[in-house]
Amino acid sequence: MEDKKIIKIIVTDKQRKERIDKFLSHQLENHSRTKIQDIIETGSIFVNGKQAKNNYQVVPKDEIIVTLVRKSFEPSDKPENIAIDINYEDDSLIIINKDAGMVTHPAYSNYSGTLVNALLYHTKNLSKGGAVERPGIVHRIDKGTSGLLVIAKNETVHKFLADQFHEHTIEREYHTIVWGNFSHKKKQNKKGTIETFINRSKNDRKKFAVADNGKIAVTHYEVIEEYDNFSYLKLNLETGRTHQIRVHLAHINHPVLCDPTYGGRRIVYGMATSHFKAFVNNILEISPYQLLHAKTLGFVHPETKKFIKFDSNLPNIFLDVLDKIKSYSENNVKDKNS
Repeated sequence: MEDKKIIKIIVTDKQRKERIDKFLSHQLENHSRTKIQDIIETGSIFVNGKQAKNNYQVVPKDEIIVTLVRKSFEPSDKPENIAIDINYEDDSLIIINKDAGMVTHPAYSNYSGTLVNALLYHTKNLSKGGAVERPGIVHRIDKGTSGLLVIAKNETVHKFLADQFHEHTIEREYHTIVWGNFSHKKKQNKKGTIETFINRSKNDRKKFAVADNGKIAVTHYEVIEEYDNFSYLKLNLETGRTHQIRVHLAHINHPVLCDPTYGGRRIVYGMATSHFKAFVNNILEISPYQLLHAKTLGFVHPETKKFIKFDSNLPNIFLDVLDKIKSYSENNVKDKNS
């Protein structure tokens, strides 16, 4: 069986002329220029009602219609023997500590190697998850984000947990390392709340952005410790929008360190000396993903009706980077005092 997905894109007024394959490679997640060229060859991309050609140059106000076709995912055929870190398990649910780099569930261009594939190998008792490709999945965290996820083993449990997420009664605490210090800015405190609308970016469909409308997003943050040009934070979510923490922190000019999407892989604070550049490059080599970890997760258990809370250790990569930042800052203090 095949599953079709139709995507409509209106080119913004600010868009400069650009080949359509290059333009769409930035608009469609997990689609390279080569893959888009293949889709164009099948006649599945139209611009202003006409079949597109690979050399077409997009211009403002173009209406692009893309039809993506994939084979339907069959969960019974996709169990994979992939190691997963199980924090807790009972007859109702599983608490997984997901590694950074693992996709939560199969989607376009990610048919294997996901957490769902690993879960299907681990157990046959999983809820339908609201979609055939998402058995057991109550909520998600980004591919590059590590940390705790709750998995439902049946439909009753899934609904009970999903209702708590919908009502924002789930307790979620994230830890992250970001660019910059909060105490150096008059308008920012070491503890605060970021509340905005979040919507899909008008310039890049793979990204989200703070907007004038969309879905309300609320993030509470608190500085645990500050270093030279970096801060270690804990955050609590009231809402769970896609990329919420990363978008919010980038919005206040404190992007998550090493974040490849929202400005965390360039020098945001500090003098760009050769020494500091070498230090930052070393950190970027250690972590290909954003340094963001879903550390704790608390909710009412569907069977006992008691509130339970789970905690996880920070990943070794996170701790390694944090140690390097501490050492770098301590050495800078010694140099200044000597």
